[in-house]
Amino acid sequence: MRKVGVLLLMVGLSLSALWAEKPSKAVMMKGKKVYRSYCMTCHGPDGEGQPGIYPPLAKSDWLKKHDKIYVLRAIIFGLSGPITVNGKRYNGVMNPLPKTYTDKDIAAVATYMYNSWGNPGGVITVEDVKKAKKEGPIKKKGKKKRKKRKK
Repeated sequence: MRKVGVLLLMVGLSLSALWAEKPSKAVMMKGKKVYRSYCMTCHGPDGEGQPGIYPPLAKSDWLKKHDKIYVLRAIIFGLSGPITVNGKRYNGVMNPLPKTYTDKDIAAVATYMYNSWGNPGGVITVEDVKKAKKEGPIKKKGKKKRKKRKK
């Protein structure tokens, strides 16, 4: 009997976690509006990107591979240099989201992207955005400078 109770509790907690991760219609509409006003120019109306130029957001393994704070840092501060998305290499510049957008707008557009075009889902919060802002821009992984040997 005790095992059944524990099992029911675990199932209940799992289901509540799933329901908690569903974004509201209002957040999705706000995110779609931000996406269409800025992000769509490069990533396209359906998140398909532009082959060889702008990577897709649709079914993006890049979104799955990186944690949400890293993705938010790319949205907030921009991203440059080589990346691989869905097996294809891109080497360009993604401009940062203009500062006219609020933390709420940023959370909404990220939530929209995570819940559209076959992506994994989830909800991005204003607190997540603040954390990403605090962490700052993504640093390029460059070559380490070698020390010159003395002759």
